[in-house]
Amino acid sequence: QVQLVESGGGLVQAGGSLRLSCAASGPTFSRHPMGWFRQAPGKEREFVASIGWGSGGTPEYVDSVKGRFTISRDNGANILYLQMNNLKPEDTALYYCAARTTYMTASSNTEEYVYWGQGTQVTVSS
Repeated sequence: QVQLVESGGGLVQAGGSLRLSCAASGPTFSRHPMGWFRQAPGKEREFVASIGWGSGGTPEYVDSVKGRFTISRDNGANILYLQMNNLKPEDTALYYCAARTTYMTASSNTEEYVYWGQGTQVTVSS
């Protein structure tokens, strides 16, 4: 069982930056592939970024954030990060972190993640 708590969201102007954090409970964090997802009002939840278990491997990103967002993990501190630069109004959404079952591969499919946080709101003004 993994409990996830996101933080770091807020209101920022277009072109600005935010760093989201996801604190995980329990001793198994390093064994879980992790992902960030987002959901804008009236839209389905969508994949943003994922990172493998352990050292993380090669992260994956949705095309719309490539070159602007960076996912990383600190296994010693049990924290997942999402650094977001050059934010755009279309990035406005509720951002969630999620974990897959231990030792699985990272994925962009929301249905393959079993543990979810409550979300942190990111609002980008134009």
